[in-house]
Amino acid sequence: MSLKNILQQTSSEPGLNAPSPSKGDFFYEVKHRIHSRLIEQINLKALDKLSSDEIETEVAQIIDHFLMEEKVPLNSSEKAELVSEILDELIGLGPIEPFLKDPTVSDILCNTYQHIYVERFGLLEKTDARFLNNAHLRNIIDRIISKVGRRIDESSPMVDARLTDGSRVNAIIPPLALDGPMLSIRRFAVQPLKVEDLIELQALTPEIASFLGGCVKARLNIMISGGTGSGKTTLLNVLSAFIPSQERVITIEDSAELQLQQEHVVRLETKPASIEGNGIFDQRDLVRNSLRMRPDRIIIGEVRGSEAFDMLQAMNTGHEGSLTTIHANTPRDSLIRLDSMILMTGINLPEKAMRFMVASALDLIIQVQRMADGSRRVSAICEVAGMEGEVITLQNIFEYEKRGVDPQGKVLGKLKATGIRPRFAEKLKLAGVYLPEELFSF
Repeated sequence: MSLKNILQQTSSEPGLNAPSPSKGDFFYEVKHRIHSRLIEQINLKALDKLSSDEIETEVAQIIDHFLMEEKVPLNSSEKAELVSEILDELIGLGPIEPFLKDPTVSDILCNTYQHIYVERFGLLEKTDARFLNNAHLRNIIDRIISKVGRRIDESSPMVDARLTDGSRVNAIIPPLALDGPMLSIRRFAVQPLKVEDLIELQALTPEIASFLGGCVKARLNIMISGGTGSGKTTLLNVLSAFIPSQERVITIEDSAELQLQQEHVVRLETKPASIEGNGIFDQRDLVRNSLRMRPDRIIIGEVRGSEAFDMLQAMNTGHEGSLTTIHANTPRDSLIRLDSMILMTGINLPEKAMRFMVASALDLIIQVQRMADGSRRVSAICEVAGMEGEVITLQNIFEYEKRGVDPQGKVLGKLKATGIRPRFAEKLKLAGVYLPEELFSF
């Protein structure tokens, strides 16, 4: 079936009257007009009957026809670029498709159809790309979420989904988004970062990487705390590489984004309510079910609700070596958040009993932070040392010492020992993990 036959009958009037973007570049305006014309004239559903090679060949021919009608001369490189962009529109994700192919882009943020921002190396920058209108952006959102069996409409105006490469997608539309549809994409690295990469990026030192690897091998319960985009999931992926390959690992996530390298991994993901409003399975359901699946390790991508209670119970009843992340600005704040999450279960526990559960379950809190220059750093490694009265005792084993900023704006500093030897050092030794004494010295 020819793509020319997919085109609907249209008038040959040359004026398309599409609003010109603010960028007054002639070539951009040509692309804008051709995009508009194709979007209006192509039955996208019929494209499923063509292969990508057939679509590319036919698109090139149709563009030649349109350019002759418009009387616009383009050289071969400009025409090739135009074909590429139109293919992105037909079988990709339109204006954001080039950013999905760019390995340096970690986040793509669409503020309505007019403004597209990307994050590179931890810093946001505005791009020249844009959608044609809000309907165009909405069409791309629908294309993404339909592939994972989710929906977005006025009755359910926000959704979490993921792309085929695992990248996390969030979309929100009116009436919740006042100015128009909003789309956020958290990219995944094609090659997951390894501990050597974090050392090269100065997120941690080789000695501390060995220490954290020993903590994982010794089956300590570890929680990674930090703000949005601080590198919590990246560090969790790196630490999971230290889990012995013979162990059975179960991951539980709202939107699957962990990239574990072990062979014996069971991946579980929550399910939102159906159109009828039933069939919902949240993280708490998955945590409770995972206990019946004979796990050696349970990894919760992010603890954010009542599942915290079941997670802590699992850590206290033989499922050691569990890993999770939490949104918090400091290790102490992360414990306060856990308290509030336990209260969300509706279980009426005395504060002291609740905090004792937290203190006995967790061994280590790792705080990560995104610095002003966009770099990510491990800013503190903190031991949960027990209880004093009704207060959970924390002691920093390592702290990030900031030394200033160089002329290029790069943050200077180093993760240094506080001089405190952790109480679980003996547990590491019994697990066959030997660390030099000077590691904990000033």
